[in-house]
Amino acid sequence: MTTRVLVVAHNHPDFHPGGTEILAHDLFREYRSRPDVEALFLAATNNLHRGQRPGTSFQSPSGAPDEVVMWCGHFDQFNLSQIDAYGVVPHLVSLLEDFRPDIVHIHHVLLVGVEFIALVRRILPNTRIVMTLHDYYPICAHDGLMMRTAGKERCDRATPHRCNGCFPHISADRFLLREMYVRTHLDQVHRFVAPSRFLKERFVAWGVPSGSIEVIPNGRPAVVPTPHRAAPSGRRAVFGYFGNLNPWKGIPVLLKAAQRLIADGVSDFELRLHGGAPFQAKEFVAKVDSLLDETERQVVRLGPYGREDIPGLMAAVDWVVVPSVWWENAPLVIQEAFAHRRPVIASGIGGMAEAVRDGIDGLHVRPDDPSVLARTMRQAMETPGLWESLVKGINPPADMTQVAECHLSLYRSLLKGADIIELKANAA
Repeated sequence: MTTRVLVVAHNHPDFHPGGTEILAHDLFREYRSRPDVEALFLAATNNLHRGQRPGTSFQSPSGAPDEVVMWCGHFDQFNLSQIDAYGVVPHLVSLLEDFRPDIVHIHHVLLVGVEFIALVRRILPNTRIVMTLHDYYPICAHDGLMMRTAGKERCDRATPHRCNGCFPHISADRFLLREMYVRTHLDQVHRFVAPSRFLKERFVAWGVPSGSIEVIPNGRPAVVPTPHRAAPSGRRAVFGYFGNLNPWKGIPVLLKAAQRLIADGVSDFELRLHGGAPFQAKEFVAKVDSLLDETERQVVRLGPYGREDIPGLMAAVDWVVVPSVWWENAPLVIQEAFAHRRPVIASGIGGMAEAVRDGIDGLHVRPDDPSVLARTMRQAMETPGLWESLVKGINPPADMTQVAECHLSLYRSLLKGADIIELKANAA
């Protein structure tokens, strides 16, 4: 029996290769390869990535008949609400009625809107809805970061009054209404998936029942690890950063750590920055440029990269640094590093602390502390045998085939439960 799966993401990796989009698309591609699964990938987008094209609601990103992009530019981000009821909803209804999925797996409600959950329940009452919680958008109106807007304080909970403290121009009552609105829709999801235990605990503390959240780690397509670079002296002193350059990823912290190493007389190291700075404020870009000017001999800025470039870029580094200052959930860069057998130096918080085992396959550092990061980088370079020991401790990340099977097993259990309910109803 064929299972029809609709995979929904808030963009297509061809337009925005973020971790959520890549993971959702990888799962879709794995489903597509199964003879007993029929899959369709639906990506919402807006003018930042593709302009509206009058006369058609759905576009094909690459000529693939089972991948569609829908323009959803009118979106209320505060309430996670799709406000274009006339322009978007009828086309979503048509898609649901035409494809009639057994499972709708939502990887994000950005752009498509949290109301999409209720729409699926109304149009296809027997369809099971799964939603992966990739970040904290439902909880936090600050771009899902759970960071206070003043300073760099990480936030461990959301209440109307605390949120009003971050956004004084928005009343506590509006935050209460936002929470009620979002949670009313999330209550209609049949099962949630969290890629880390940390993320699950955050949502349970917010009020989502623990039993409704399955922890399934993210996976990566299997790769052949790229060889380690030759280091005749035995000194492993090349560090790599992979990902977009933004304030929350800790780029200023990393560059200041490089400055401290240089000030301490450690100059025989290299820091290779891979990634661009799309949609960043001019002030942040200027700050990064200034820090780069002061470390230009040791820091190499290599700019944006594609997924296909990763093996070659990994070949040039000994360590991967993930210095994020926010509660990262499950950064794909950590899995990419482990897939290529590179130990990781990461902030010891959130899902990063869960993914990187301190002293076993990487090193933890206190977040947002250039001095500690500099000392740890120096330790990484100068401690005999440390790099070799950490490399031996690396376990390859979960293979996408295995991860897809975990999801399909979840789907089957939900559909089996639906069959039981239907049989009971018929018997009554």
